[in-house]
Amino acid sequence: MQNSALAATATSPGPGHGSSHDFASPGGTRAASRAGALDGPTSGLAPGFVQGNLAVLPAELAHDFLHFCQRNPKPCPLIAVSEAGNPRLHALGADLDIRTDIPRYRVWKDGELIDEPQDILKWWRGDLVAFVLGCSHSFEEALIEDGLAVRHIERRTTVPMYRTSIACVPAGPFSGPMVVSMRPFRPSDAIRAIQITTRFPAVHGAPVHIGLPSLIGIEDLGRPDFGEPVPVEDDELPVFWACGVTPQAVIRAAKLPFAITHAPGRMIVTDLRNSRLAAL
Repeated sequence: MQNSALAATATSPGPGHGSSHDFASPGGTRAASRAGALDGPTSGLAPGFVQGNLAVLPAELAHDFLHFCQRNPKPCPLIAVSEAGNPRLHALGADLDIRTDIPRYRVWKDGELIDEPQDILKWWRGDLVAFVLGCSHSFEEALIEDGLAVRHIERRTTVPMYRTSIACVPAGPFSGPMVVSMRPFRPSDAIRAIQITTRFPAVHGAPVHIGLPSLIGIEDLGRPDFGEPVPVEDDELPVFWACGVTPQAVIRAAKLPFAITHAPGRMIVTDLRNSRLAAL
């Protein structure tokens, strides 16, 4: 299965996605988000291009969060950081606007989720700094190109994500559990998936755990903390990768006075090519 699988998803986005936009291009996907026409997972859209997780914080917390990302590169691989108050990241896209170009956002106050808007224009402030973190959607394309089936893409759902008992290395007010995403594979395919994703350290890299979810604090694969469950067949192993939703768990645990993140599965689509992130 080559890029055609991803392109099919892009040209036939399904419920929650508009049909009059070019979902095969990063600019078209961003335009759909900006117009409010895209409200579903971005996995499989704009094949070949990097997608990113988002965390937006007041400038007074940005230094500590930068240190947190540096100390936890698996769940929080940094791609770009904005200037305070500037919603533009031209290195990721000439027209990219952090405030409008993600299908759905989450707004946090004192660790509580208070809003899930399709844009954050009313929430934007002059002291906010945006962090874009690498996303597993980039390595999913490499898995599919190698002929591996990625179940949540086949089912057109959001990848299942789980809080774990794996502790992140703290920095300032930021501490808490690592969040992982799960994809099931037969053992031989799991080995190949490890080999492939190891080439992409800027988008989480190799898995952090394989099999026996209880060893990392996951009691029920059928009840993810984020996303939607997928079946794991009797001849398959659950394979877990560090996930860019980790900042949401950390922000919630830190009870920060204010923060903005992407909604799980709804990413910022950039003009960077996935091939630029491959280590080999």
